[in-house]
Amino acid sequence: MIVTIDTNVLLAGLISQSGASHQILKLVVKEKITLALSTQVLLEYDDVLKRKEILRLTNLELEEIEDILDLLALLAQKHNIYYRLRPNLRDENDNLFIECAFASNSEYLLTSNISDINSGELKGFKFKAVTPKDFYQMWRKEHE
Repeated sequence: MIVTIDTNVLLAGLISQSGASHQILKLVVKEKITLALSTQVLLEYDDVLKRKEILRLTNLELEEIEDILDLLALLAQKHNIYYRLRPNLRDENDNLFIECAFASNSEYLLTSNISDINSGELKGFKFKAVTPKDFYQMWRKEHE
């Protein structure tokens, strides 16, 4: 199963070990689900996770963040984006995740901002935008 993960899910998974976002990261590391990744998405992860205020939130050192990003890049299915989909989302950075989910044929786009993703003008994508909690509950029901 291929999924695209929004930065907010990655961040939540690094901040708390008790939530669905952390469990999803464990599924990626255990290779039970496949992370779709584009250069743009990886650069977004890098930009956000290396901010000083984010490092304080996660209680991780810069080197640890780099190791996490390296591991995700190693495990991920990489995709080049040759076009730009612009569904006119409220947050321009969310377009990166739409493009990656589309290019990778992801089944799911995991995000805590469902309303932001669904607010775009383009419709009819094959992937479904779901919250980490909903995805993890569904995954457990089908695989455990």
